[in-house]
Parts: sequence; C-alpha cells; structure tokens
Amino acid sequence: MTDVRLERYARVLVWAAPIWAVLLFIGTLDHQPPPQTAFAEYARFITTATFLASHLVASILGAAFGTLGFAALFVILVQRGAGALTTWAFALFVIGNTLVTSVFGAAAFAQPAIGRMYLAGATAQAVALQDDIYGVPLFATALPGVVLLTVGLVLFGIAAARAVWVPRWVGIALAVSAPLFGIVGFILADVVQSVGAAGLIVCTLAIAVFAGRGSRAESERYGAGGVAGAGSGPPHTGA
Repeated sequence: MTDVRLERYARVLVWAAPIWAVLLFIGTLDHQPPPQTAFAEYARFITTATFLASHLVASILGAAFGTLGFAALFVILVQRGAGALTTWAFALFVIGNTLVTSVFGAAAFAQPAIGRMYLAGATAQAVALQDDIYGVPLFATALPGVVLLTVGLVLFGIAAARAVWVPRWVGIALAVSAPLFGIVGFILADVVQSVGAAGLIVCTLAIAVFAGRGSRAESERYGAGGVAGAGSGPPHTGA
C-alpha cells in the first residue's frame, strides 16, 4: 500500500474520532445516584435499559470508534511530518483507552446484576458485592487508564497545534478539553464532564474536516497512483 493510499483511508477513518466524542458526550448526560448514600435509587438506575445501552454503545462501542479515529489521526500526522511525540500520543491513548474500557465492561454487566439483587431483597449481599467489585483492583486499573488516556489526548493536541494543516486553536482546545473531561470531569462527575466532551466534539470534528482539506492542497504534489511528482516530497509539518 502506498503512502498516499494509506492517508486516503486514514482521512476516512479519522471521522470515527468525532463519533467517539459524540458518544462520550451522550454518556455524560445521565449521572447515577451515589451508592454510598442512595443505594436504592442507585439500584433502580443501574437496572434500566438506558444504563445498559449507554455503557454498551456510548462507552464500549464508543471506545472502539476512538481507537479507530486516533489511529487514523496518528497516520495523518506522521504522513505529514510529525515526529516522535505523535507516537507517544497514540501509544498512551491506546493503552489508556483499553484499560478504561475494561472498567466500562464491569459496569455494563456487573452493575445491573447488583441492582437486581438489591431490588429482590438481598440488600446486604448486593452492597457487599458492589464493594467487592469496585475495590482496589478495579481502581488500580481505572485510574492509570484515565491518566494515560488523558495524557495521550493532550499529546495529540500538542502535535495538532504544531501541524500546519489544521488551525493552532484546534490542537490547543484538544489539549485543554482532554483533562477537563478525563481528570476534572472524572473527579467531579458533573456538568464539567459534559463540557469537556463537547470540547472534544469540536476538536475532533475540526481535525476531520481540515484533514480532508489538507489532502486537496496536496493533490498537485501526488499523482493518482500514489507516487510523488518529480522534485517533490511529502509536506513537512514539524514535530
């Protein structure tokens, strides 16, 4: 596969990134009651079809779209001259995204069972099972995952801000929105998370749009067969 064909496919797949961001935003619209103080309300919430659909579609399927979208962005950035920073961004994003997705899986399949157990009258057992599942091992997985995912997104933002084919503000906004969603939003679990997700929608959508525009600017440099024209080379964007 030539470099030009690879980037052509990447420009299509990079649209998976705004889909990921939209699904993240949808997943922040409903917040579960705190089990520490309102376990009955929590049990009713986690046994709804909306809760299960949110985790299966917005969180787990959304994570898959995120991996596709940022893999494509990695290819585009490297093809257009980005350096080692982009490699670190992609590696940390994938590792963090994978760790976080495992926690979404636990929530999607374990929490409804806990809720049904509680509502069936086995309240003490349900609370004990909740505490057992959401113990040290899970948080030892979730917290590094959130941090690595956030750092990966910040590095992607820096790489995008250095690129010449996308406005600088897009990269800066990505670098700001990532910790707003991943760190601050994770801690507060309130509207801040939705604001951060909305910022990610804007950034990833802009990246997808400008990635396509950049390709048209290079149309005279590369032929249809994917071979650079005489005396020309791939554009350099800096690292």
